[in-house]
This record gives sequence, C-alpha cells and structure tokens, in this order.
Amino acid sequence: MKRVCLITLGMLAPAFLIAGIALLAAHTMENLVDAQIKQGSVLRNNSETFEYWENPPIPLLLQFYFFNLTNPLEVLQGEIPIVKEVGPYSYREWKWRRDVHILENGSKVSSFQPTSYYFERELSVGDPEVDRIRTVNLPAVVAMNMARRTPFTFPAELLLLAYQEDMFTIHTVDEILWGYTDNFLKAVHKFFPEVDPIFGYFKQMNGTDDGEYVMLSGENSYLDFTRVIEWNGKDKLDWWTTPSCNMINGTDGGTFHPLINKDDTIYIFATDFCRSIYLNFEKELTILGIPTYRFTLPLKIFANVSVNPDNAGFCVPAGHCMGSGILNVTACKQGAPIFLSLPHFFRAEDNYIKSVDGMHPNKENHDTFLDINPLTGALVQANKRMQINVYVETLPQFIQTGKIRRMYYPVMYMNESYMLDDTNAGKLRAVLLESNLVQAVPFIVLALGIICGAVVLGVTYWPRGKKEELGVFTYSWERNKSTVDERAPLIRT
Repeated sequence: MKRVCLITLGMLAPAFLIAGIALLAAHTMENLVDAQIKQGSVLRNNSETFEYWENPPIPLLLQFYFFNLTNPLEVLQGEIPIVKEVGPYSYREWKWRRDVHILENGSKVSSFQPTSYYFERELSVGDPEVDRIRTVNLPAVVAMNMARRTPFTFPAELLLLAYQEDMFTIHTVDEILWGYTDNFLKAVHKFFPEVDPIFGYFKQMNGTDDGEYVMLSGENSYLDFTRVIEWNGKDKLDWWTTPSCNMINGTDGGTFHPLINKDDTIYIFATDFCRSIYLNFEKELTILGIPTYRFTLPLKIFANVSVNPDNAGFCVPAGHCMGSGILNVTACKQGAPIFLSLPHFFRAEDNYIKSVDGMHPNKENHDTFLDINPLTGALVQANKRMQINVYVETLPQFIQTGKIRRMYYPVMYMNESYMLDDTNAGKLRAVLLESNLVQAVPFIVLALGIICGAVVLGVTYWPRGKKEELGVFTYSWERNKSTVDERAPLIRT
C-alpha cells in the first residue's frame, strides 16, 4: 500500500508542476477572469449591470461655494475685487434613466437622464433661502454686451437706470442657483418674448434632463461600454472651430469599461463643460479596501495654444485664444460671457489668480480626479470641480460699469463628488476576491506539485538515513556496554 501511494504521488508531482507552469505561461486563469468581466460589461435588459446603470443606487453630492464681494464701490473705481468664499451649500444629486430603448439588436441604447436635487442642511454652512451673496449682475452684463454695438444701447441704459440695475447685485443662494424673476428681464421680455424673465445659473434643472443620449452597449466590444456616440440627435458638437474639438468622446462619467491600464486615457463627455474632457493616470491607491487607479486632468487640457496646439479649436471666435486655465463657453451659454476654470483658477495663469484678492488654489481642494478599480472599471471615488466666471470690462456707453478692470470675475465653483457606499463596496470586494482566487489556481497547482514531490523524496530517503544512524548508535552502545562489563570485577560487593 505504501509503495502504491508513493508511485501515485510521484506521478502527480510532475503532472501538477507541468499543469501549473502551463497555466501560468498561457495566462489561462487571467483570460478566464477577463472573459467573465467582459461578459458582464454589456447593457442587456434585466441584467444586474443594466439595472445599476438605469437606476444608480448611490446619489452624488453637489456642493456650491460662492465668492461674496466685499468691496463693490472700490471695484467700480478700478481696484481689485476682494472676495470671501462662502460654502458649502450641499445637495444630494439623484440621477436615473428614462425612456430607455435598446437599438440595433442590442448594440446601442438611447435614454434621457433627469436629475433631482435635495438640500442637505447638515452638510451646509447655512440656509440657501436666507443667506445672501453679493456677486456680478449677469443679466445686466449680458444686456450691456448685446446692446453695446446696436441702436438699442440708449434704450438699454434707460431700462437699467429705471430698474436700478447695477454691476453687482445681492440675492439669496437659492435665487442665484435655481432662479428668480428679474425686473429688468421682465421688462425686456415685453418687447422680446424670447427673453426669459427668470434668471438662475441652474434654473429649471431640478427634475429635468440635459438631452437624449445614445450610447454603445458594449455588445461588440467591452471598450465601447456606455460610450456616448450621439447627444441631442447629433454625433458631434458645433460650438468649436475644429472637428477634433467638436468630437463627442467617452462616457457620461458614470460608468467606464473594465480592464483599464495605466497608459489608458479616460474620456468623458461633459455637457456642463460643453466639451469632451480626458484624464490620465496619476497613481495607485486603495480606497475602501479596493485597489484603484487615480486619473486626473492633465495640464495641457486647458493649456494655451502655444503649449497645446490641439486647443486651437476652443478659441472662439477663431483666433481669439484664452490664456491657460480658462475655457470660453459663451457659445453654448446663449451668448452669456461665461468662462469656466478649475476652482480658484487652479492650474491657470498667474494673472487670472492675481486679478482677484481671495484666490487660493491648491490641488487637494480644487483638482478633478477619478478613482477607478482597473479590473472591473467600477468607479470607487470621484470629484469633479468647476468654477463659473463672468467676463467684465468697462463699457463707456454704460455708467454701471464705472472704471471696472477687465477680468474674469469668479461667481462660484461646484464640487460634484461620489463615493461608493459600504454595501456596494462589499460586493465589489467579493468579486475581486473571487477573481484573485481564480487567478491563484496556477500557483496552487504548482504548490501541490512541490508538496507531492517533497513527500515522495522525504518518504523514500529520510527513513533509510535515520535507520542507518539508529543502527550505528545501537551498535556503539552495545559495544560500549560489553567493554564495561568485561572490565568489571568478577566478584561485586
């Protein structure tokens, strides 16, 4: 029986070793895990992936920070504005999909994505319905810019004086965000019905969507999982001056394809930026016990054309280019002189930062990043930050502008953040543990081969050596005993 066991182990040892080496060389288990991950990264009706995409269980946290102007009279005399940051005012941001349609045999999916906002008092510094902010009067600035080179310059000035519209205005946080009836716009509306009398930076956005998306389902390639190919019936934008800048690239920022590498570029089509943006790998992290890759915005994404010629298409009108760190989105904001940047002009040129007293840019609080699990493509943590600035300058036709400096006045910035909850983090950790166990099979097989070989060698050689040693010891002891007995006296007392 012992001999049979040794022969069996002797045959298993090389078999395990060969099998383990073969599995490692062919990456069999890795390919198996990758195939399972790819199979799950497809939008199919009634699948867990589809349900998660259609009704995301975790809300975003949208926080607003305002820049309250403290020296309005001095600014109109040409001095630098002094602002104080006030915030955050926090809102839970719930997104879901409606009017979902599977297209072209499951290769495409169309949908709308409404968003609702709910105020989080515990995460806010005050009451948005009570707290008041002094900021630039955007309706007046838009009116002055539109009328400055038209026959309506004088009537516009009379209306501004009649309704006591100044360069700066005071309103509650709630009004600035979600809208208020502006008396000046109300008067203009009588003559130009297309002018909305209600103004707010995010008016009519609560409970509404930003248009129809058509995405690839991932059926044909896992790399195309939820990649946007059409928005509002168009496969490209028309705000910019080059085809590359008008391209719709990437997902909507909520989902990403699996099997991400460090050299991948992550693209996101961001309608609030009026363009597609991209992020590059920065470093590895572990968040909630989950390994992640952090991707951040590269310096060149908002760089001047002298640094990044590819940004020439974002010069609007053509040839009118901004300095690094500023994006002119006037064309996609109904002509309002709105310019976007990172908060506190982070990564922008020094002249933008120094033009306003109160800017303190830093990476920790003002950068945009994504933390993605590279195997599954699951988003673990994210912060998308953006600042709204209004271009102002002295207009001799309008006394409201005084002697104000030419600048990009910061109104507010937003931090839209996401963190995977404990329940879904636990599910993801379980998936990763299972994949790790599967990928460990070749090493387990190799270990079994080594153990079997060691047992055979040990049983075959170890007992014989011990037996010989034991024999020598017994012989020596017996010999010593005989010698002692021989030397002992014949008569013992």
